[in-house]
Amino acid sequence: MDLSTTYLGLNLKNPIVVSSSKLTGNIENVKACAKAGAGAIVLKSLFEEQINARIETNLRKNELYFWYPEASEFVMNISKGAGVEDYLRLITEAKKAVSIPVIASVNCVSPVGWTHFAAKLQDAGADAIELNIAIFPFDRNVSSLQIEDTYIEILTSVKERVTIPVSVKMGSYFTNIYAMAYRLAEAGTDGLVLFNRFYNPDVDIATAKVVTDNVFSNPDEKSISLRWIALLTASGIPTDIAASTGIHYSIGVAKQLLAGATVTQVCTTLYQNGIPYLREIVNGLSDWMKKKGYSNIEDFRGLVNKYPENTAGFERLQYMKKNFE
Repeated sequence: MDLSTTYLGLNLKNPIVVSSSKLTGNIENVKACAKAGAGAIVLKSLFEEQINARIETNLRKNELYFWYPEASEFVMNISKGAGVEDYLRLITEAKKAVSIPVIASVNCVSPVGWTHFAAKLQDAGADAIELNIAIFPFDRNVSSLQIEDTYIEILTSVKERVTIPVSVKMGSYFTNIYAMAYRLAEAGTDGLVLFNRFYNPDVDIATAKVVTDNVFSNPDEKSISLRWIALLTASGIPTDIAASTGIHYSIGVAKQLLAGATVTQVCTTLYQNGIPYLREIVNGLSDWMKKKGYSNIEDFRGLVNKYPENTAGFERLQYMKKNFE
């Protein structure tokens, strides 16, 4: 079976991409992912917040910077550069160690200050950049439109600084996901990653404290991205789409591709089953294709969108009783 595909203009041997996490934060794991059959790898995210916090800490150490703003600006630029050295080194080493595409990831919330880093990521050898934009709508004084505009500003600012492909990993907290996806596509994103899985708080009833026990995704969570991928690809959105969250087995990969996904991203299943489990997912997809008589990915990608009743099923919001008597 021919599992090869194209994502963000990059040639992949299969549509299974290892998503950004601590697993992809060191060169040993990057090599292991490639050896296990990954089509591409998204490196652990470089966090805008971490960089800014480090800068502010350095500035507070010396009150001299309060009296000399130009010195403050100089130190800020130096600190920013130092903050990404390890990440740039990881990109360079990864590109030397593996032959599959290596995608850099930046977790960001604003379009100012950090976006010039994008050029450094490109210079270090990244094949593409995934913007992991995480803006949570908790402030009643910030409108939905303002949040959406920030996404566009971040994307536009980065695109101005690089020539490599740029994708946006977005969350599902939008009034109209459909409209937001099209805004990003029209602004020039080369791909969308649906969806970002945010921190999920819980409450310990014994201590009345906030805890987090549901760090890992479960297979049922794929239904959210499955719906929107099917609807967006059926509408002809002009950008690649990567499915993310809840993809644990080869059957999950097949479902997302049938819905129209360009590629699928996996993470939790590798934590639970080990990086070598990637090979089982790849082989499982190949075996399923063989049983169905599909010789390549394009034989079935988006197949569910060819039937109008399927689109109607994805658009349905409420349950409906089968028997009205």
